[in-house]
Amino acid sequence: MPLQAPVVEDGPPLPKRRASARKVSQTKASMNPGQNPNVLDGPQAFRASPDADTKDERMDLGALMDVDTVVEEKDDSLPSLVTNGDSDSPLSDMSEMNSPVEAEAPPVQVPKKGGKAKSASTAPDDKPAAPAKAKKEAATAPQFLDPEADGEEEADEEEIKEALSRPPPVNSDYLPLPWTGRLGYACLNTYLRFSSPPVFSSRTCRIASILENRHPLREPDEPPHATKNRPDRDQPASVRRGQEFVEQLCLANVRDIPKMLRWNDRYGIKFMRLSSEMFPFASHEEYGYKLAPFASEALADAGKVATELGHRLTTHPGQFTQLGSPRKSVIDNALRDLDYHAEMLSLLKLPPQQDRDAVMILHLGGVFGDKEATLARFRENYTKLPQHVKDRLVLENDDVSWSVHDLLPVCEELNIPLVLDYHHHNIIFDKDQIREGTKDIVELYPRILATWQRKNITPKMHYSEPTPEAITGRQRRKHSPRVATLPPVPEGVDLMIEAKDKEQAVFELMRTFKLPGFERFNDMLPHARKDENKPVKPTPKKRKTPKKKKADADSDDELPEPEPAPPEVVPEDEVGMGGSEGRVYWPPGQEHWLRPMKKVVKPKAEKKAPPGKELDEEGRIITPAMKRKWAAAAVGGREAEAAQGAEKAIVEGEQLAEDVEAELDRAPKKSGKGKGKGGRKGQKAAVEEGERLARDVEVGMEGDKLKSGRGKGKPEQMMRKRQSRAKKVDYAEHEGEEEE
Repeated sequence: MPLQAPVVEDGPPLPKRRASARKVSQTKASMNPGQNPNVLDGPQAFRASPDADTKDERMDLGALMDVDTVVEEKDDSLPSLVTNGDSDSPLSDMSEMNSPVEAEAPPVQVPKKGGKAKSASTAPDDKPAAPAKAKKEAATAPQFLDPEADGEEEADEEEIKEALSRPPPVNSDYLPLPWTGRLGYACLNTYLRFSSPPVFSSRTCRIASILENRHPLREPDEPPHATKNRPDRDQPASVRRGQEFVEQLCLANVRDIPKMLRWNDRYGIKFMRLSSEMFPFASHEEYGYKLAPFASEALADAGKVATELGHRLTTHPGQFTQLGSPRKSVIDNALRDLDYHAEMLSLLKLPPQQDRDAVMILHLGGVFGDKEATLARFRENYTKLPQHVKDRLVLENDDVSWSVHDLLPVCEELNIPLVLDYHHHNIIFDKDQIREGTKDIVELYPRILATWQRKNITPKMHYSEPTPEAITGRQRRKHSPRVATLPPVPEGVDLMIEAKDKEQAVFELMRTFKLPGFERFNDMLPHARKDENKPVKPTPKKRKTPKKKKADADSDDELPEPEPAPPEVVPEDEVGMGGSEGRVYWPPGQEHWLRPMKKVVKPKAEKKAPPGKELDEEGRIITPAMKRKWAAAAVGGREAEAAQGAEKAIVEGEQLAEDVEAELDRAPKKSGKGKGKGGRKGQKAAVEEGERLARDVEVGMEGDKLKSGRGKGKPEQMMRKRQSRAKKVDYAEHEGEEEE
């Protein structure tokens, strides 16, 4: 049955999602994000919960990956897109996606330790600053704050005082042991994600990559390459070709699901949430597509494995999927997204009970200033949903606006199962009816379980814990990487552990309470895995050297060294499965164990000189030959500097003599006969002084040359030059006296 949008206001009907291309490109690219820059990790798969829309906290991929992350170059020729990478829904990259909050609030200013708070944006100078009261209201207003933001969420003094003054939580002392339900985790298996090859189902991409891959490759017969064989934008684009690129991503995601399910089953896990990013942009208004027929077979194969192992699968659309929004565009987007999730679960072809248990968890979303009006819009839009979406839709209480007491009456009225989230309940609850903690919520179990039993669906609940240092409500929203205890879950209820460490958080509970399957896994060997086929490096061949003559000619030749035995080949279905010892557990905070150890170049230790020896800057022993070489170089440098100065002085002296001689020749013509005799004597003295200075400098330079050995063998020639120059000066003086 095609999904029709409820009529909120007049306008054209909601466009249907485009049918997919059947043909798959013959030239397949690598689906490893570390090798293909167009393939990205879905950010929501690393999160504990898809409840926020700002920067998320997840594993440090750069620290864990053993390859450098390839960043796609920005291309100004592609359309600009508003991207929100933190949504658990393909709607996160929609260019016209509207925020759940109707009015844009000023940025929340959080005081930093030892400094002033910085806002995300700066107001124009011509606008007056908002009053302090308005800023405080904006900061305390319910918003989609990130429970997993990097760093600590700072709080002012009033928030801390208010948080510390609240009554302590009252928890139930009941432990659901022996355990009868199923424990699960969300979206991603950390051990398999960082295996070789990686196994995960949240590969995604950018819309810009889809547009780029609509063009054919420069070399169509060769596989794509980040630099050597990229799409040629000078050739005509094809929408079908871009769709084939997306479908390759989708099929790679789906084909990894059976491996993840078999891995879970080996270690006693029977419950998993499928990533909404398995089919990138499937519910997008412009780039959306249907999953059938291109993914029908792959999803059916995954469903067969889930059926064989009795594994429960669910999904959790993101925070933008809301049925209570006053905006028609948000409602239309939510309807397409719910239709996409329902189609994905239906194509698994699960048996009746497992199919009913494959639910879609949804938050009611924002309040939009009026809870009653929002609930009325939700009722109206829910009643217009097609039946195959209603059959899978369940509501979850959140940690911002909607408590269990807000949602339970609506769920009972509309016949919608309610997912109890213990962590959210301890932050948002009706203080007039219930206390914080798990003790009082037990009284609501009969009503909550009844919402599931009416539809014959196995109940499920969510559990997580705040970080130990959290005090205020905003700080407590952040999920702890692992959990320390089990909540008082009713018998037969499945429990989803929403923690950043994923399957490791489930292992932690299994070890703590000796739950079924705890004996199947063991600690990893740090930075080492025995369940992978590593490439064998060829043994370098030794260079042949002539054999030395032996004293005993009759002795036998030496036997060649035996080549090392090749490593044992791990069967393909056992790669990444932990080996025979099940070494798949890594202790808290040791996620770096998942990757090989990084090579650390140790600085060289300072070399000490032997007794009576000296070392140079490079740590070499200074020898007498090195000292002589350095001394000769130093003397040569000084000699060159002295020679350069002497030559300059000679040139200056000769120039002075020439100037005086020229002036002397012109003097009689200016002064006439019989005049200027005293002046002529002064000029003659100046000429003599310049000549003397030139001779002294030249003689000194020649002496230096003779001492250093550079002038050896040429003293007579140099003396002849000096005598010739002296004769010229005497001749000039004699001619001057005759003129007088």
